[in-house]
Amino acid sequence: MKRFSTGSSAPPFTRRDFVKAAAAAALLSRTAWARPSASNRITLGVIGWGMMGPANTKAFLEQADCQVVAACDIHTAHLQAAVDTVNAKYGNTACKAYHDYRELLARDDIDAIMIAVPDHWHAVIATEAAARKKDIYGEKPLAKTVAEQQAIVKAVQKHNVIWQTGSWQRSVPNFHKAAEIVRNGLIGTVTHVEVGLPGGHHDFPGTVPALMQRLATLPDKIASPADIVPGSAAWDLAVTPPPAELDYETWIGPSKMEPYIDVRVYQNWRWNSNTGGGQLLDWIGHHGDIAHWGLGFDLSGPSEIEGHGQFPAANAVWNTATKYDIECTYRKEVTGYAGDVHLTIAGGSGAINMGTKWIGTEGWVWVDRGGFDASNPDWAKGDSLSEELRKVKLIESTEHRRNFLDSVKSRKPTITPVEVAHHSTLPGHLGLISMLVGRKLHWDVKQEKILNDPQASELLSRPYRAPYKLA
Repeated sequence: MKRFSTGSSAPPFTRRDFVKAAAAAALLSRTAWARPSASNRITLGVIGWGMMGPANTKAFLEQADCQVVAACDIHTAHLQAAVDTVNAKYGNTACKAYHDYRELLARDDIDAIMIAVPDHWHAVIATEAAARKKDIYGEKPLAKTVAEQQAIVKAVQKHNVIWQTGSWQRSVPNFHKAAEIVRNGLIGTVTHVEVGLPGGHHDFPGTVPALMQRLATLPDKIASPADIVPGSAAWDLAVTPPPAELDYETWIGPSKMEPYIDVRVYQNWRWNSNTGGGQLLDWIGHHGDIAHWGLGFDLSGPSEIEGHGQFPAANAVWNTATKYDIECTYRKEVTGYAGDVHLTIAGGSGAINMGTKWIGTEGWVWVDRGGFDASNPDWAKGDSLSEELRKVKLIESTEHRRNFLDSVKSRKPTITPVEVAHHSTLPGHLGLISMLVGRKLHWDVKQEKILNDPQASELLSRPYRAPYKLA
């Protein structure tokens, strides 16, 4: 595939714009090599067939210039479903099945891959894929830890691959319009941003009722998996052998080995801190991402972060935060704004509405999935901001997977490149660390490190189980 460097336009320069443009220049400078010709289809391999894998794959199957040629999953039934879906679309049996993602990545005839696996696997697969020079569509959050995210960013930049993050809200009109209203200064100088996320836990695959039925005979009533801890009768009933169709040893991968419990594996891995980051990390790449987009902080981050949360027992089956409140301060010396910007992230309470709300000196705007409101009723009219108000025009995309394929061809950055994905999730990662250590963190935005707090700094990374490592 041939790759070439590209540039981008920018609004009139301020000091803030200069700092951002310098960082963006590094992002956009890509080394040249071969790319698909206009008449060739982009060949795609899909890794992961759980929640987002099927939806992403089906979207790619609808694109005439893309051909899905391989699928990988470590659950035999899921893998068969993936292959059957692809072959049914094309009317053949050409899609090859893989248990080992490394065999899929070793194929020279695959241009790009889609990664939709649990968070604890993101970095291992993504860095290997980048080293194999595959363009990547990867699900959010970018990775399980900050250090893993930094490794992915480095690998993508080093190997000059295109990256699209599954933060698809950027490809939806009402989010795009809201961000442009803020970026064009219509609400004045932004002083505060509210990011409302879900709290609690959610049983995505519906596996909890069967577990509750098994526990119904116990004298102590269990309300949820968050009440089940090792050493209890409930724990003994919850632990079972893995099903024969799942390679559980590989599924755990680089994370600490734990007993198999069905309610913390398929889709519900999000609620176990060994494999996921709870609602906070599951959603920060959506509404937190939109908050940064409107602020122009795609390559920036907060200097101070203080989080408070409520957690089940640390060794419970589900142990991620059920309620949380995080206060972030973006210093004017870093952002180039006239004053500091304060951002509040909240989940599990009614204090902040779900979605993103920017509050400025001259108004406000709020956006959510299917929702839009603003201090000026005229802004709610139409799918986009009126052309005369669009002095700053954000990149446009009408379909997130389509945007990825267009970038694979053009070698221009996607609407949510890897650097953006990394910075969008930093408030969530750092907020979680603050909650765990119980104090405010001071973050060096440029050097990307926590200042004067060795205990908190250790939580920027995690140990890997042998023999797993990053490429």
